[in-house]
Amino acid sequence: MMTDANPMRLTGIEPQDHYRLRLAYADGVTGVVDLSNLVGKGVFRLWEDPAAFRRVSLGSAGELHWSDHVDLCADALYLQITEKSESDPSTLRQDAAPDNVVAHS
Repeated sequence: MMTDANPMRLTGIEPQDHYRLRLAYADGVTGVVDLSNLVGKGVFRLWEDPAAFRRVSLGSAGELHWSDHVDLCADALYLQITEKSESDPSTLRQDAAPDNVVAHS
């Protein structure tokens, strides 16, 4: 059985009402993130139009992408869904060396 080298690789995005996204990841994790707190702030003014928010796509580097100005890191949202931190060893990519981990407090 082949496993994905990056379990935090985003495999599915489904826009929901009220600025929420249902996300699916390679390791089987799924969850809903609420991004409503970002609407109207800086580059996220784009989302003041709900139709613009719903046009989310998967970017070439695995990020969530809305336009040339708005991207979000899928890994960060994975950590939010799973309530893990970057320093949790269970979130390491199988091909990542431990010295590539940066913990934030």
